[in-house]
Amino acid sequence: MTRFSRPLLDACTAVFAAALPLEQPADATLSAFFRSHPKVGRRDRAVIADSVYAALRRRRLLERVAATQSPRRLALATWMALLGANLRELDPWLRGDEAEWLASVKREAAAPKPFEVECELPDWVIERLRARYDESALLALAKGLLQAAPLDLRVNPLKISREAVLERLAADGLRARLKEKPAINRHTLFLEGSIEVQDEGSQLLCHLVAPKRGEMVVDFCAGAGGKTLALGALMRSTGRLYAFDISPKRLAGLKPRLARSGLSNVHPQRIEGVNDARVKRLAGKIDRVLVDAPCSGLGTLRRNPDMKWRQTPEDVAELVQKQKSILAAAARLVKPGGRLVYATCSILEEENRGIVEDFLRNTRFKLRPAGDVLEKGGIRLHMEQYLELWPHRHGTDAFFAAVLERDA
Repeated sequence: MTRFSRPLLDACTAVFAAALPLEQPADATLSAFFRSHPKVGRRDRAVIADSVYAALRRRRLLERVAATQSPRRLALATWMALLGANLRELDPWLRGDEAEWLASVKREAAAPKPFEVECELPDWVIERLRARYDESALLALAKGLLQAAPLDLRVNPLKISREAVLERLAADGLRARLKEKPAINRHTLFLEGSIEVQDEGSQLLCHLVAPKRGEMVVDFCAGAGGKTLALGALMRSTGRLYAFDISPKRLAGLKPRLARSGLSNVHPQRIEGVNDARVKRLAGKIDRVLVDAPCSGLGTLRRNPDMKWRQTPEDVAELVQKQKSILAAAARLVKPGGRLVYATCSILEEENRGIVEDFLRNTRFKLRPAGDVLEKGGIRLHMEQYLELWPHRHGTDAFFAAVLERDA
């Protein structure tokens, strides 16, 4: 049975028309389309989503081989060049000169391509990465970011052991790192709070914070709380863990997850910004602070390929100012001898080392080698001063983190 059909082409054309102008995140556009077309079946939904993400991942290639902005033709070119369709299966619903045009799409897609098209990154990002990498290293990183991300699971040790989870997943034909995307949110282990979905790189950040039982800890940009829950579990639900965020919507996403987790030490709080009175009240009292700073998100392109086309150099310049002020505000919370972890899911130096080196120039903090901190926690990962994770090397999203300790 063929994967493609006339109604599917019409649906894909409509989704491409909505998603490719990039006026909002691709996942939001897809969700809205599926909500307004409830009759689209599960298999067709999967093909539509795969088509959109393939087109966003390989946008430079697609524009080169398709030489058109027509949503219908871009959908057909995606199927032909990226999803392995052949002319025979598409032929029944082609019109005009589309058959000859698709044959040329296939030829062009197989031909050698310029470096920028191989990388599938905007020119301005390539230019910034060239300052640090030679062409082969840059291409390896770019190719890593083009892969689809697996689904990683984190075990909640308050409820179950890793061994027990692996055993139960194996009985259902699943693993803790899933290449395919089963409906894990309907699995009993998920519903009872024994497992959470969390990228392995994101889990490693929490091991850099390495909170101890009974400590006072702050997750400064908590968002929907994936790292908050991991920190709370490392603290064995003791001490106090504040989850700060300026977005009530993001914090609302933490509520059901927190309820499932069984943690009783987490205190979510919406703050107005870095100068909020609640932040000031805790100055100099906190043992460990995690700043997972808002960033360009270019390390998460395996999951969010639209990010690379939606970000601009101006956005990054604005983010850098925000990152500096958030890090400075978070640092004021840390007590003498305490620890501050600054992290991003960016691949750009100015959001990473640039921020940390600027911060260290005029504060009472010192850099602690990330590799040493992980090794102390029993995690052997060859890292030097900073934690730098890469999809092509570590199979995780790209993450950067620095461990900063305040003078005692």
